[in-house]
Amino acid sequence: MLGWFQALLPKEEKFYVLFEQHSQTLVRGALALQKLLDGTGSVPTQCAEIVAEEQKADVITAEVMLAIRRTFITPFDRSDIKELISAMDDAIDQMQKTVKAITLFDVHSFEPNMAALGDIIVEAAQRVADLIPLLRAVNQNSAQVNAITEEIKRIEERSDEVCDQGLKALFEAHRTSDTMTFIVGSEIYDHLEKVVDRFEDVANTVSGIVIEHL
Repeated sequence: MLGWFQALLPKEEKFYVLFEQHSQTLVRGALALQKLLDGTGSVPTQCAEIVAEEQKADVITAEVMLAIRRTFITPFDRSDIKELISAMDDAIDQMQKTVKAITLFDVHSFEPNMAALGDIIVEAAQRVADLIPLLRAVNQNSAQVNAITEEIKRIEERSDEVCDQGLKALFEAHRTSDTMTFIVGSEIYDHLEKVVDRFEDVANTVSGIVIEHL
């Protein structure tokens, strides 16, 4: 009886707005990271941009968490809302961890496969930004949601391949001459790969929400 009554009540729309705002911080952060890795932007400037986007994302995440406690009827299950915004926030947090490592190790030039991962991260971020608005009508958009989530999974698989290729090239170039360069480079590769992993986590969370609503 309560479930039927709740279904008649209007859902709070602010969650969709906040999700979409957060997805745009992911895109802007990814674009800044891409410029950093391909050399078209300065390291300090792009690092500062990513940190600024991460701080904006934190504010949005906090607003979502507060809204969960204050809203009687949410668009979907509260635990799913928490999981989704947390997964999205983990993605921008991982970008911030990447630039923290870059700053810590004073890295100013990047391997070609690192730049390729930057392109892949932008692609994944943009697909997440396409995915999130579809939650406004999750039942009607289920086929499109499934198509995009599968695409994000393929993007993640491609990032694994690029990361492996980059690590192999790095090892072959420095195994006898400069161990520290290999260690630092492998650390950056690990962070970049984890950024794409976090986007896949977002896709998997959205897939779970769709399954619950069908």
